Amino acid sequence: MNRPDLKDLKVPTIHLNGTSSASLLEANKEAYLAVRDALDKLRLAAPNGRDFYVQSDTAFTQAALEHRARAEKLLEVARELEHIANGIYAQDER
Repeated sequence: MNRPDLKDLKVPTIHLNGTSSASLLEANKEAYLAVRDALDKLRLAAPNGRDFYVQSDTAFTQAALEHRARAEKLLEVARELEHIANGIYAQDER
């Protein structure tokens, strides 16, 4: 799946019949913090060469690349949540 550019992400519109900006900001903030926490925990699960050298000369390199790809996915989600929260906040400032 191709990720949209941040500028193309849909941001909720704040209006009287919709969810309050405070609720939307809180939900996005909590989701963002959870993803950041997941990134911290993922760093602790980083592959260690001692655990792969018995497999092959390239096993650790492959595991490290796979780990980095997982981290990049989480970073992209964090960026999107931050962008959405900023868009909600910007509407509040009008």
